[in-house]
Amino acid sequence: MLDSSPPPALTDDAVLGGRLKLLQPARGHRAGHDAILLAAAVPAAPGERAADLGAGIGTAGLAVAARVPGLSMVLVEIDPGLAALALENSRRNGLDERVSAVAADIGDIGRANGPPALPADRFDQVLCNPPFLDPGRHAASPDPDKRRAHLPERPRADWIAAALRLLTPGGTLTLIERADALAGVLADLDARWGAIEVVPVHPRPGAAAARVLVRARKGRRTPLALLPALVLADAAGRPSEAADAVLRAGAALPA
Repeated sequence: MLDSSPPPALTDDAVLGGRLKLLQPARGHRAGHDAILLAAAVPAAPGERAADLGAGIGTAGLAVAARVPGLSMVLVEIDPGLAALALENSRRNGLDERVSAVAADIGDIGRANGPPALPADRFDQVLCNPPFLDPGRHAASPDPDKRRAHLPERPRADWIAAALRLLTPGGTLTLIERADALAGVLADLDARWGAIEVVPVHPRPGAAAARVLVRARKGRRTPLALLPALVLADAAGRPSEAADAVLRAGAALPA
């Protein structure tokens, strides 16, 4: 049962050019570009079944569900209050008939004694934006909600293992990470994964990539592919046409 009492201080915001309306805590981790970029990279099709791991208030999963008609989505979040808020956001956007929320730890999902809504080998798509600041290299935020969102209690390999349990053979995991963590991501995607695709995300022309979007398919053997980069802004700081299509219009990245 989800906690029905929302956080005490909320703001009412919109992303995707106003297409997606979100209630979110006024303090702590907030919806941002990473969630929308992640959603754009998910190669989902109508009628598929998807899960968003570490969904928070549901930004990424709801953006995918809004883009793909007939897609069913489970928003998975360990914090019961945020899971309840994610469910409320699905209602506010008219997506509650095919979007649900579950308060669960990723270590429990896809297991025989885990949540019934998250059975093994049943999902076509899994997406996740795991906490990815290295506590050995970054100072912890004094805000407990931001600290929980950014400092991982579980290693990335645990998130990937949870996705592996949930996905059907050939199903796709999509995640977003820091660009300097790409080697670690590829190391965590062991021999049970293949058809790995990497999309570098650059803040502006000539700048090093800040993020990478990574897709991998369960049980495939196709070699890794480095796909064309997404550049978010031009040299003057104006949003690029491609970034505007993703961040404001909700367009998908090429699959």
